[in-house]
Order: sequence, then C-alpha cells, then structure tokens
Amino acid sequence: MVDRRGDAATAGARAGLDKRPADVAAMFDRVARRYDLTNTVLSAGRDVAWRRATREALGARPGQTVLDVAAGTAVSTVELASGGVRAIACDFSQGMLRAGAARPVPKVAGDATALPLADASVDGVVISFGLRNVVDPDAALREFARVTRPGGTLVVCEFSSPTWAPFRTVYTEYLMRALPRIARAVSSNPEAYVYLAESIRAWPDQPALARRIGAAGWAGVEWRDLTGGVVALHRARTPHA
Repeated sequence: MVDRRGDAATAGARAGLDKRPADVAAMFDRVARRYDLTNTVLSAGRDVAWRRATREALGARPGQTVLDVAAGTAVSTVELASGGVRAIACDFSQGMLRAGAARPVPKVAGDATALPLADASVDGVVISFGLRNVVDPDAALREFARVTRPGGTLVVCEFSSPTWAPFRTVYTEYLMRALPRIARAVSSNPEAYVYLAESIRAWPDQPALARRIGAAGWAGVEWRDLTGGVVALHRARTPHA
C-alpha cells in the first residue's frame, strides 16, 4: 500500500505507513488523553475481552516477570499483572505513559527494536496492537526473543484478517468509512485513526505473521482468532537452551 500522509492541513497529526518512529510516537502522544475511551467505543467494548484472552494465552505464573511492549496507558499491563505476576509497561510514547501514570505497575520508556532490558531477563513478552506500528517488526520480534528467558512465551495480539469473506468485506468497509467518523466524535486526534485503518489493511494475515514470528527465532508458533478474525492471538516460545 502506498504511504499517504495527508496534506498540509493534517501534517503532523498522524503517522504515515513508513512508520517513522518520531511521527508514530508524536501521534500517540496526541491521542493519549482519550485513548482508552476511543478504543472501547471503536471496539464496541470487545477490548476488555481481548485483554483477558491475551493474559490467558500468556499463562504467566505468580512471581514471573513479563514485559508489556507498546503498553500505552498501561491498562493492558494491569490485566497482565493480576494473580501475582510482575508486569512492566514499556512504550516509546511518553505521553501515553503519562496518561496512565496512576496505574500501579512499573513503567519504562523504550523502543520495541531496542528494549532497555538485559538478555534473558523476563519470562514473557506481550505486545497488543503495537507490532503493526513498529518501523521494523522483524527486528522487534528478534529483540523480544533476546530479552526472554529460554522456554519463555511471546503473545502478539493484533488486528488481523476476518476468516469469513462476507464479514471481511463488511469489516473493511467499517475500517475505511465508519471508523474515522466515529473517531472524530470521541478521539483527541481523529486523523490518527485514518492511519489506524490503513495500517490494519496493510498488515499481514494470520499465516503470514506466524511465518515472520518463526523466522525471528521463535518456536512452536500458533494462533487463534478472536471476534471472527478481527483480532488474532499469536503465541510462541523461545527455544530451550
């Protein structure tokens, strides 16, 4: 898909599909204030179930440490931290981290392609609706493997491709027509959601993403669809030493 960045009236309000890190971070800084509300409205409340499914797929045990990359306001990190798990929120948008400052989980500013963690320092990594926004997703997947202990778990929760063709057609219409209109009513930066729709359409489907995860050094890659394939959960493990 061709990168469309908008004209002078919207310049700087949204990122382009080249995903330049500074542009993406600035865009998320601008949506931070109403980010959680907008997500709930745009997903018709399904975001709560998606977070729960992601935590269950990770399967972290009490006392383990997990890293939540692209954590935004840390609402997903709080979900991961239930049951005695130490969950760390990491995001490269400081505006998003500030918006979630009241949430009682540790937070660190960091880029998915160069995480500020030591090798083999966490038991699992989660990235929800963030891998699509990384300038080099394959480098990020390799970086996740670097910081994860042998036998640790990766879960990628990301928008995907509905499996039933008629539903896929309806969903695509929603992305490109209805979603931007709804965002104008609730978001603090509605132009960012034009980028959101475009980036979802440009993202690989479930089998293609599974191949990329495997190519980055992860083993046992599997996935399951949520909400008819609107979202997919990909799960994998680092090989044992």
